[in-house]
Amino acid sequence: MKHKELPGDVSLNHGMAVISSTLRIHYAEAGNGENIIILIHGFPQTWWEWRLVIPALVNKGFRVIALDYRGAGDSWKPAGGYDKRTMASDIHHLLKEHLKIQTPVVLIGHDIGLMIAYAYAQEYRTSVSQLVVIDAPLPGTKIFDKIRTDHRVWHFAFHNVHNLPEMLITGREREYLHYFFNYRIYNTAAINETDMDVFSQAYSSAGAMKAGLEVYRAFDQDILDNKESLAKNGKLTIPVLAVGGEISTSGPFMKEMMEEVAERVTSVRIPKTAHWVAEENPEAFIKELLTFLG
Repeated sequence: MKHKELPGDVSLNHGMAVISSTLRIHYAEAGNGENIIILIHGFPQTWWEWRLVIPALVNKGFRVIALDYRGAGDSWKPAGGYDKRTMASDIHHLLKEHLKIQTPVVLIGHDIGLMIAYAYAQEYRTSVSQLVVIDAPLPGTKIFDKIRTDHRVWHFAFHNVHNLPEMLITGREREYLHYFFNYRIYNTAAINETDMDVFSQAYSSAGAMKAGLEVYRAFDQDILDNKESLAKNGKLTIPVLAVGGEISTSGPFMKEMMEEVAERVTSVRIPKTAHWVAEENPEAFIKELLTFLG
């Protein structure tokens, strides 16, 4: 996939980490500070979701790594492994084995990325200093059970049907993504035609839409895994920032949800946003993030 340049004068380095014989993970890296921030996107996006956030964080002295999770963007698209515990292990391999990062990192996840980030923080507890979760329900919580039956998250059920969504979406990826973004947005200028080019190209490539849907089909396994992790390890003890969009479905429940699984939760609602928080109002999001990181 052809990579776009970021706004501003931030220099990006792209790389591929070999995770196994069937998986390589693509990442984009900027900055060289001692404090490291890992950014994990959601569906139907790629690392490009963070285009407006990366320059600001680099300018504040952070080293920032934004990746394409298994099945997305330029990462490979294996047939399985879309439970969030496995996807977290991909990222652990990227950071520890490929990038040789030994210090704890700040982990930020949005949407599906939230689920992966939580699984990572539970599984590799000493490897995360702070966790930031943005606007999505977490499998295994009471809030997830409450939200998954809300008509506004119709796609949970649709994506969970095998084969049919791929058949209906193939050849109409851009139209589907356009509807998907606009159904859950406040600032309609936040995702423009250039961004749509990036995302629709990514999800039109071979195997990409099927992989994107498989992350939803793994939710039942994620529920079991998260309940097991919580029973075994207890609640997270690191500081957690729970971020919700002002008018999103998940926004009002983020604090309550994360308090089910973490002891030290701070919560914020970002004004003039729905679900696509980091793109709809990046200035307000970055301000709250920097306050949290101290």
